[in-house]
Amino acid sequence: MIEKQAFLKIVSATPLVSVDLLMRNGAGDVLLGRRRNRPCQGYWFAPGGVITKNELIRDAVKRVAAEELGIGIGFEEARFRGVFEHLYDENFLGEPDISTHYIVLAYEFRWPKESPLVLDDQHSEAKWWRIEKLLQDPGVHENTKAYFR
Repeated sequence: MIEKQAFLKIVSATPLVSVDLLMRNGAGDVLLGRRRNRPCQGYWFAPGGVITKNELIRDAVKRVAAEELGIGIGFEEARFRGVFEHLYDENFLGEPDISTHYIVLAYEFRWPKESPLVLDDQHSEAKWWRIEKLLQDPGVHENTKAYFR
């Protein structure tokens, strides 16, 4: 684990590569969590996380699913949705004058049947959204909406 101040230096100097998980249930609804952390604090957002040094993409996807949602998923079940850029004027510590730049690899999955949702401490709540609803809701972050336009 990288110490917070060291990670802040990384955030200030380079883009971060991350994965976002677009989880769909049997009805086609998408799972979003309300973020507790910066950036995007308070917004509904797709679960995701930074890929760590020497971590394969497939392993990052599995780790994020386990840590943020409490589920096991197979990377071979993924449908790649594309590469996205997320630019924020803020950073995870709220330090002034340090923006955050993510290069995001988005992957879509079907929620494993009968798997309970176990949220991590990064989210205050989670819910399933109809695509039409999330595209209209001002509480859903624009970067999440971009996955479904």
